[in-house]
Amino acid sequence: MNVVSFSGGKDSTAMLLMMLEKSIPVDRVIFVDTTKEFPAMYAHIAKVQAMCSVEIEKVEIDFDYWFSECPKRNEKFGKFGYGWPDFRIRWCTHLKKVAVKKTQEMIKSDNYMQYHGIAYDERKRCKNDKNVSYPLVDWEITERQALEYCYSKGLDWGGLYEKFARVSCWCCPLSRIAELRTLYTGFPELWVKLIEMDKKSVRKFRPDYSVAELSEKFYRESQIQTLWQ
Repeated sequence: MNVVSFSGGKDSTAMLLMMLEKSIPVDRVIFVDTTKEFPAMYAHIAKVQAMCSVEIEKVEIDFDYWFSECPKRNEKFGKFGYGWPDFRIRWCTHLKKVAVKKTQEMIKSDNYMQYHGIAYDERKRCKNDKNVSYPLVDWEITERQALEYCYSKGLDWGGLYEKFARVSCWCCPLSRIAELRTLYTGFPELWVKLIEMDKKSVRKFRPDYSVAELSEKFYRESQIQTLWQ
């Protein structure tokens, strides 16, 4: 059984469509939904589904529960949940891995292969596992080539890749400041949600900035830019 791990990003999208083009059997396609994807990502997945005869199965993670509702409690602040992830505590990534593992366990076969969309220029991330295959690495497809391939198929994620290097969770505190600025200026409805989430977090958004501090920073920058103009 061939199982495709599908994030919806450029690499996994290119991998899936290329596998279909090369007539490589695809039995299942699994998408782990954090519920914090960009709205354009869900529209993209719907487009890919129309190009793929195999159902894209959604495995949903209750991000809000683990973020601010689960029993892990901080006595000092009286808040629940793990709060914002960082480079040391990437609980959200762990939950994705757990979801994928549970999906693997549901496969009633010892003879399966899981396909991961890691591009050739990130091949150091590959692991030596007999049940995992990395087609883009085998085909020497780089990230840039994967993106161009998707564009050639009419997939553009509503322009997300023109604004962000990665199009994973829109609320990720590990994003670069420039990308957070883009979120603030280009996606005000999501920024409002980010502010509300920050109020529930036991941990600071970033070591250098809270969401409120970023709001002030970006606002001041916009005012200065207006004055210069």
